Amino acid sequence: MTCTCLTHRIEAFLAHDAWLLDGWRLEEWLALIAPEIRYLVPAADCPDGDPDKAVAFINDDYQLLRGRVTRLQSRHAHREYPASRTRRFITNVRAIERADGVVEATASFQVYRFRLRRTAAYIGVYEHELVPDGASFKFRRRKATLDQEALDEHGAISIIL
Repeated sequence: MTCTCLTHRIEAFLAHDAWLLDGWRLEEWLALIAPEIRYLVPAADCPDGDPDKAVAFINDDYQLLRGRVTRLQSRHAHREYPASRTRRFITNVRAIERADGVVEATASFQVYRFRLRRTAAYIGVYEHELVPDGASFKFRRRKATLDQEALDEHGAISIIL
């Protein structure tokens, strides 16, 4: 398999996404989000379930995601005040452009969260729908399916994956 120009563009876009999130540049990160966003983190025991019928860790539209960002930037996000340090690794990026111009992209991820001398690792796969936005893209769908069978050691997901 050869890498395409599209794959390189998506890799660069996802690297920028990771850089913004790791730097807690959440307002800038929101600029990468399309108004019709669906941000989904399915429950570990039902990764392929319908999020409208099954329990999900996160199932946000734009308004809910906007509220999540606002909360994370305030003192009201007790699990993230002060903010954790995070480091993201994005690999195995694959991208296909559909006839309508939407790009379907998948990637493996590792997100490490450091807080209060503890480290938590979130490992899984992203499934994205990206819509063109000038020379770049916006997220129309972001699904982060975790490989963990449970969040026992984490307690919760208090960061944006």
